[in-house]
Amino acid sequence: MKFKHMLAGLLAAASLGAISAQAADLMFPKGEGAFTWKSLDEFKAAHTGLEGQKLSIWDAWAEPGDKAQWEAVLAYFTDATGIEVQNGSSKNYEEQARIDIAAGSPANITILPQPGLLGDFAKQGALADLGEDTTKWLTDNYSAGSSWAALGQYEGKDGAVHQYAFPYKQEVKSLVWYSPDNFAEKGYKVPETFEDLMALQEKIKADGGTPWCIGLESGGATGWAATDWIEDILLRTQTPDVYDGWVKNTIKFNDPRIVAAIDAFGAIAKVDANVAGGVKAIATTSFGDSPKGLFTVPPQCYLHRQASFIPSFFPEGSVAGQDYNFFYFPAYASKDLGKPVLGSGNLAAITKDTPAARAFIDFLKTPIAHEIWMAQPNGSFLSANKNVNTEVYNSQANKDLGQILLNATTFRFDGSDLMPGPIGAGAFWTGMVDFVNGKSAQEVADQIQAAWDKL
Repeated sequence: MKFKHMLAGLLAAASLGAISAQAADLMFPKGEGAFTWKSLDEFKAAHTGLEGQKLSIWDAWAEPGDKAQWEAVLAYFTDATGIEVQNGSSKNYEEQARIDIAAGSPANITILPQPGLLGDFAKQGALADLGEDTTKWLTDNYSAGSSWAALGQYEGKDGAVHQYAFPYKQEVKSLVWYSPDNFAEKGYKVPETFEDLMALQEKIKADGGTPWCIGLESGGATGWAATDWIEDILLRTQTPDVYDGWVKNTIKFNDPRIVAAIDAFGAIAKVDANVAGGVKAIATTSFGDSPKGLFTVPPQCYLHRQASFIPSFFPEGSVAGQDYNFFYFPAYASKDLGKPVLGSGNLAAITKDTPAARAFIDFLKTPIAHEIWMAQPNGSFLSANKNVNTEVYNSQANKDLGQILLNATTFRFDGSDLMPGPIGAGAFWTGMVDFVNGKSAQEVADQIQAAWDKL
């Protein structure tokens, strides 16, 4: 086992690459454009005396596009501090992080999109406390800041809860996609409330159309797309503490409030006239194929609820803002729950504490650490940092997505990702398939809770 850990550490080290920060290597010349360069100058002035130190980072951005864009951001950190950064990742980044921590040889900074895994590391004593100052900073400077701070708070080895992680690079799931041309042809308007959305659903049917395209098929992960529906609806019908209790199972899966959220999804999805192909098609239609009905002539549907990644499944050549657009999955006007947003994102933690690691967390607080990625062509970076200049976003679509984050009064991470694997990536998925195929919400909720009780 010791040899295995040593070998893994060597392999991880081999995949780390040094970041260059010559002026010619900086993607955007300092002082030019709409970037918040002042924040970089202030950061540099506050972090002197670090030249020549080294910082290793292990993250989830193994794909060439993400990796290059991330390293373009890191170049500004190196330029400001003189710290030599070694950045690395792999397709099995979570497992590698586990191996390195178990071997006692983690990177200085570990960035992962799994708060549950980071929570496990915190309990092991593998993460450094970022301090109450970081909690306050997040609360004050991120939209729905207390939500973001809480996402990085875990119970440590001492049994107390501390701020162990810093959120960076967010994603939005509370979205409904549509064709502007189809809406214009029928005179439909983007709904502002959930009640308006339901009225639009009925109007589409009255006009002879089908409101929704819904597909749950995803191989061994079939059913996951419905879990996002339940999470979004729960955030719009119950207070955030109910959501938090649900993902921890202190509020049971078969609690009446959870059953009601499943039924609310069923009121949409389990009505043949509401869904392209009828209810029977939902479980067998691929989640990636289902939105294509927005683009047929005549349209097979007018609405599709899915996260910000879904345009990659749209017909080739589709143009954002022309062929398709999106709107925020609206909240109920009749409930005083603000504007909740469901999503996901990455969290940075210190797994080997050094002054360079502390400086890096401070760097992530600067608008420039966000704006450099926001501005890069073909990037998908979104930020909840209220201090960024949204004018630097690389597209109107990303700017609009970013604004949804900034308008959020509550943010919650994808619930199924926070649940134990056998539930969030097992019983919840299969339960949703059973639900659309005929079981009642109560039966499915009882079934999932029974699976949880066995853990």
